[in-house]
Amino acid sequence: MRKFDTKVQHLKYKVLREVARLAWNDELYDNLFDIPKTIVPGKTPTMRCCVYKERAILSERVKIAMGGDKSNPNVIEVIEIACDECPMGGYDVTNSCRGCLAHRCEDVCKRGAITFDHNHVAHIDKSKCVDCGACAKVCPYSAIVNRKRPCEKACKIKAINMNENKAAAINNNKCIQCGACVYQCPFGAITDKSFILDAIELLKNSDNNKNYKVYAVVAPSISSQFTYAKLGQVISGLKELGFYTVVEAALGADIVADAESRELVEKGFLTSSCCPAFVDYIEKAFPDLLPYVSHNLSPMAAIAKYLKDKDANAKVVFIGPCTAKKAEVQKERVKRYVDVAMTFEELQALFDSKDMDITSLPEGYLDNASYFGRIFARCGGLSDAVAEGIKEHGDDDFELKAISCDGIEECKKALLRKSKNIIDANFIEGMACIGGCIGGAGCLTHGEKNKAEVDKYGKEAYEKTIKDAISVLK
Repeated sequence: MRKFDTKVQHLKYKVLREVARLAWNDELYDNLFDIPKTIVPGKTPTMRCCVYKERAILSERVKIAMGGDKSNPNVIEVIEIACDECPMGGYDVTNSCRGCLAHRCEDVCKRGAITFDHNHVAHIDKSKCVDCGACAKVCPYSAIVNRKRPCEKACKIKAINMNENKAAAINNNKCIQCGACVYQCPFGAITDKSFILDAIELLKNSDNNKNYKVYAVVAPSISSQFTYAKLGQVISGLKELGFYTVVEAALGADIVADAESRELVEKGFLTSSCCPAFVDYIEKAFPDLLPYVSHNLSPMAAIAKYLKDKDANAKVVFIGPCTAKKAEVQKERVKRYVDVAMTFEELQALFDSKDMDITSLPEGYLDNASYFGRIFARCGGLSDAVAEGIKEHGDDDFELKAISCDGIEECKKALLRKSKNIIDANFIEGMACIGGCIGGAGCLTHGEKNKAEVDKYGKEAYEKTIKDAISVLK
């Protein structure tokens, strides 16, 4: 069974796997320059025009697998040398142009960018075109189309443009580090920095958890990943890697649902704080709404705080689907609780760097969270959990009016309405990724079946209330 959705993910994984393999054996810096040759061993290129360019790009991938550009605070980086195969985009005339006599496109263009050949077919002069789109709007045949690059299309907040080298450039003042561009780039020219070396270092220095204990906190969306194995085998695999134990971030979600439902009743209006990309978007695009953001930590940080309050020497590694979590753990409020954030892609690389066949392992188990904590992984789950929290607290007089925003475009619409005080809701659940966390850029697989798997996983704890789940923490 395929482990990844795309060949781009597989290439990224191979680099991570080789970096991790050498790091486990303290051979990384001695063999650093051999990694591209390991992945492309012959002289025949497999993806690019020549093997030398292919290896040059792989060298850049190795740098990002080792933490990337330290001077760039963004966890999303562009490999410029890999970003040269996409057309620049902009407005183009397709073969649907009928050479009509009206020439509305020419009349509406204020830059004189449109001319006609001897067949009366329109052509756009790119040196004059400013991509206003006026011509496309008036064409009766819809023959003029806007060909955006995949990364530009993926970025719904317009944080990507093209630089003087015709490569993608990320505006850090707009970027929310959601990773949508990472998943959609067909050449893997945009990717997320990896902190896999930090995780390996923590595990190695723990000396089998004698010096300190290393906890793996796994996102509830793990239930829809690693489809070639059983979830219990993934849990056992984590312990084989050297983690002391595995804890559900969903238990942190129960903590948040309990607290956030109380906070909502008290304040009367709230936006969620669970998705770091959503919170970042509010900070950058709707700063006036910051007072409405829940003061609670995210589920990841909430359970990590509990672990570190219980054991001051504990180390916590979060594993999930989210690139924005890598940015969240660098924030002052969170970095004291979470030491490293990784993706499911990186966990697969860790397993294989140890030549570990998790399908041969016995099944471990997770039994920490409630149904409501586990369904945080999909859009609508948080709102359901807050409704349950209100019910369990006996606040029957409070009417929850929740809006579950599926993707950053829906988040933008809801926040705009709130900014104009025309929203009929008292709770905005914001998920930057389509589908929620199950659509995160760091997932091995994406799709509707992931939602069904999360719901199935949640129902395994259906008898638990939120109150039952968090009672063990007291």
